[in-house]
Amino acid sequence: MRLEVFKTLWGDSRPWQCAAEEAKAAGFTGLEGRIPSTHTEARRNAQILTDENMPYIGIIMTGGGVIPKQSCSIEEHLEDLKQALDRAALMSPRFINVLGGNDRWCASKQADFINKAHTIAQEAGILCVFETHRSRILANPWVTLDVLPHLESDILFTLDISHWVVCCERLLNDPEDDFSAFFKRVHHIQARIGYDQGPQVPHPAAPEHTAARKFHQNVWEQIWRSQQERGYSTSTLTPECGPDGYVHTLPFTNAPIADLWDLNKWIGQTEQAHFKQIFSSQAELDR
Repeated sequence: MRLEVFKTLWGDSRPWQCAAEEAKAAGFTGLEGRIPSTHTEARRNAQILTDENMPYIGIIMTGGGVIPKQSCSIEEHLEDLKQALDRAALMSPRFINVLGGNDRWCASKQADFINKAHTIAQEAGILCVFETHRSRILANPWVTLDVLPHLESDILFTLDISHWVVCCERLLNDPEDDFSAFFKRVHHIQARIGYDQGPQVPHPAAPEHTAARKFHQNVWEQIWRSQQERGYSTSTLTPECGPDGYVHTLPFTNAPIADLWDLNKWIGQTEQAHFKQIFSSQAELDR
């Protein structure tokens, strides 16, 4: 199995060609970002991806922006998904990462949305996976475990466990914290180091955040091993340090204390080495 690292477009407003060139220079494989809002923009960026020979992971947010409109019904969220998939088809994405629904929904309502969204994606011929994200479905790990038994067996997920860490205000490393049933269905990793009071540590390399970093890396390793058992030949990971209150800033000036791309490069390159170390060690044991 091999690891492909994708560059997030979150916080990067430049033309996609700039991001593609930067990703290649850092040893990343592709780009991950929101589906463009118009067919014209989707076609333009699809051409850039083709010219750069770069795979793409799309993101769809239903019911509004990152924070959904609280009054949106399941039907309205599903209609947003249909419209976005129509534009996504122009871009031949590897798969689509869905930030859908609303965290105010109960487990049965979340499951109803996911099952219906999965059917729509199948009809469109595009793989959709569903992300753990605050303000959205799967925002809380305990509710998520209640959702799982009500889902179709082939539904897959994106895990950004930093959201769960913030939601629960602790690293989820107690013996009672068993998420193996969920990990067995994770298709894609969004890699950011969260901590008990925030979704993003100031810098993932800082020694004061060693415990948080090791916790996240242990989770990612569990997913990689699960994917290997499931027969995956490729695993995908997107480092997703971002702006919008995630990156720490200095008081009064609001100046960021670290460069986003440097943070994401560090995570991407560190996890490439981590992945290689795990599976090269295993290969030695298998000889």
